This record gives sequence, C-alpha cells and structure tokens, in this order.
Amino acid sequence: MRMLVLGAGLQGSACAYDLLQQPEVTAVRLADLRVDNLPAFLAAHSGSPRLETRAIDVRDEAAVVEAMRGCQAVCCALPYYFNGTMADLAVRLGLHHCDLGGNTEIVQQQKQLHGAAQAAGVSVVPDCGLAPGMVNILAQHGIDRFDTVDAVRLYVGGLPQRPQPPLNYQIVYSLEGVLDYYTTLSWVLREGRLTQVTALSELEHVRFPDPVGELEAFHTAGGLSTMAFRYEGKIRTMEYKTLRYPGHAKIVEAIRDLGFLDLTPIAVKGTTVVPRDVAIAVMDPQLRKPQAESPDMVVLQVTVDGAAKGTPGRAAWQVVDRCDEEHGVTAMMRTTGYSLAITSLMQCRKDVPSGVWTPDECMPAVPYMAELGKRGIEITELTP
Repeated sequence: MRMLVLGAGLQGSACAYDLLQQPEVTAVRLADLRVDNLPAFLAAHSGSPRLETRAIDVRDEAAVVEAMRGCQAVCCALPYYFNGTMADLAVRLGLHHCDLGGNTEIVQQQKQLHGAAQAAGVSVVPDCGLAPGMVNILAQHGIDRFDTVDAVRLYVGGLPQRPQPPLNYQIVYSLEGVLDYYTTLSWVLREGRLTQVTALSELEHVRFPDPVGELEAFHTAGGLSTMAFRYEGKIRTMEYKTLRYPGHAKIVEAIRDLGFLDLTPIAVKGTTVVPRDVAIAVMDPQLRKPQAESPDMVVLQVTVDGAAKGTPGRAAWQVVDRCDEEHGVTAMMRTTGYSLAITSLMQCRKDVPSGVWTPDECMPAVPYMAELGKRGIEITELTP
C-alpha cells in the first residue's frame, strides 16, 4: 500500500507514524504547506525510504493531484473546509479517501459523491477520528445488538492526567475549536425528533475507574455528526456530551455568558476587537502544557439501551487511554490520528464497501476494535 497523508499537524503526523508501523504499507507520502517541523516521533523516520515529505499548497489542485498519483488511499488531516475538495479529487483519481470530519454540512455534501465513488470502486469515509469516529462506531455496535433501541448516549473527553485549576483542562488540539463547541447549539434526538440544545447544558456525572473517578458531562456540538439525522424517528433519545473534571462547565458558562466568547467586534479604547480573539490570546498560552510536564488522557463512554426479543438490556463500553510518553504521542493523537490510519487501512483491505459512508454506517466494529487493541487502546465492555 502507498498512502498519502494530507496535513502534517498533530493528527496527520500521528496518522503517518501509525501507517509506518504497518508492514503492509510500503510508503507514506506526507504533504502540507510546511513539512519541516515534524514531531520527534515522526522525524525519527525522516531518513527512511518509506517516508516521503512533500511541501504543497492544497489550494493548488495540480499539486494535490500530483501528490495523489501512485497512491492507493488518502488520509486527510487538513482543516475541515478542505475535506470536500480532497474527497472529490480522490474519487476522480480512483483513490480511497478518509478524513477527520468536523463539519456535518460538508459531510452531507460529500455524500453526493456516493455514485461516483461506487463507479470508481473506492470508498470515502469522513468523520474518522475520535468523536465523531470511534465513539460512533461503538454506538452503532451497540445499536446492532438490539431489535429496538430506546436511548444512545455518547460521552468523550480529552483531559490532563494531572489537572490544574481553575479550569482543570489543557489544550490538546485547538482552543478555537473548543470554544466553538462551547458556543454552538447541539443536535440531539428527543422523543425521536431532532432538537437543538444549548452547549454546556444538562450537566450530569459519569463515573470512571480510579484514579480518573467522577467526571461531569455536558452538551457540545459535533460528536453525533449525521447519526442523529439518520436515526430520527427510529430512536427516542440520542445525545453526545463532552467530559471534563467537575466544575469546568460552570466556569466556562460564566465566561461565555459575560460575552467573552462573542464573535461580534466591540470598541475598546479606540480599537475594534473581537472578544473571542482576546479570550483565545489570553487563555491559550496558559492552557498549553508540554506533555512531559502534563501528560494527557482520553476518556470515553458509550451506552445503548434497547431490547432484543422483547428483553430489555444495555450495551456499554468505556475507554481510558493515556499518552505514549516513551514516543511523545498524546492520547488525543493516538485515539484520533490512529483511528484515521486504521480506517484507511481497512478501506484498502476492502473491509469497507465502495461508496460514501460515515464510520457508523460502514466500519465493521469488531475488526476495528481489534486494530485499536493492537495499538494498546483498550475498549472495556461494561457489564449491565
């Protein structure tokens, strides 16, 4: 297999690194505007003939087409607004494509490539990270166990292993993205109907094994992606919530409600500023911690309540994954970047049918979970 990874940021680098660990992958081509500042775990492979780095501007279609030539699959770890274009080019050139999603509207646009992908004999799978991605595959695995399903609840969080006040949180990807989730309405299913709820609302507590302990959960957007739309009228309750250490939501809610996360410019001493830009400029440096100083972890829980042959039951799973301190790979990179790599490998192995599918529609859960297990990402099934 010859694989193209678009995007040399944290997740793209983790994806490329994971692909390089697979004997069936003969070459990995990593392309981005800059490829000269790779993390140490990937830079260690820079002398290998199996890793090629290529500096391109993905807005240059000819350069992207040239980068795709000779490859079997594309793993897209670019900002979400490039996903549609990259998927379209991949299908036109007869390559499999997967990406990290991040925008439900773009995923729905990618669905329009279904016929072309089938005709080309390739698959396109958006939303292939942690959430959406891994969590949706587990949810579908639970749904498939029952004849009827009453409720599906997804919980995911990226957290510091050693929390520090006042927020007990550290940035594991983009603070801008986090604040967007904290201010955007979230789609859920209530009584089988699509409904929007306010971010940070409906606080509840979820218990994990010590030393993690009790966490709080609240609504944020994006984790369900198209899943809520697909099951409208079929499942009574479906929702996604973010996990944080207790007390986080109330502090952020106060910051938001005071206007510090607003996007409307305001005048301050003769200068026009955007409140959220100021908030990011102030908070971002304080919330970024070196992994050596503050290692991260990812926690996840999925519960599905339903009935099989008239007998009610529950299917539930938990994940607690910690960073790979030896190689300097964060837990968020492991659960997101590795998930992207696994999806691409399974596409190339023809474990995914041709066409455009979200992970919950197409990914065989058991082999996918086995691949995660090979990477030390353990999924624990909870007993009822």
